Amino acid sequence: MDGTATTDDPIAIFEAWMAEAAASEPNDPNAVCLATATPDGRPSARMVLLKGVDARGFVFYTNLESRKGGELAANPNAALCFHWKTLARSVRVEGAVEQVSDAEADAYYASRARTSRLGAWASKQSRPLESRFALEKAVAEYGLKYAIGEIPRPPHWSGFRVLPRRIELWRDMPFRLHERRVFHRDGEAWRIETLYP
Repeated sequence: MDGTATTDDPIAIFEAWMAEAAASEPNDPNAVCLATATPDGRPSARMVLLKGVDARGFVFYTNLESRKGGELAANPNAALCFHWKTLARSVRVEGAVEQVSDAEADAYYASRARTSRLGAWASKQSRPLESRFALEKAVAEYGLKYAIGEIPRPPHWSGFRVLPRRIELWRDMPFRLHERRVFHRDGEAWRIETLYP
């Protein structure tokens, strides 16, 4: 499916675009800007890596005690923005957020490199770091603690799923007359509209 294909399923289009991005983007085609907000509406944004997508939504993983984890716990709504420069395409997703199941988090955590699993234990994500040495020491200590056998998933580390209620598919077009198709969740179906660029 190329960028001009039409379908009533924005997830299917997204998956096709992601596959094209995986072949054309030089680094991290799954990089996405995640925007969250505090309960009183103060926004913050940062880059994360998308680790799964299906009909239910878009999944990423993090330290639950991080800034984004705290904001999502207090205000479980988020927005995602993908941009693939090589494809001249962008996707915006907005929706409520839910935590993934323990089984999903365990399975993804087990697939990570050993050093990444140790880092999940050692990092007090988003909190002040007194020195690089302190972080490296913590990684070494957890490396000794889990020198033999599996490294269990920390209780403060899991994933979130953005449940899309709005998805916008954007394509660059000549003379800045870009194509903007918006899919609004309507029960199990999607209502589609086109926006002026």
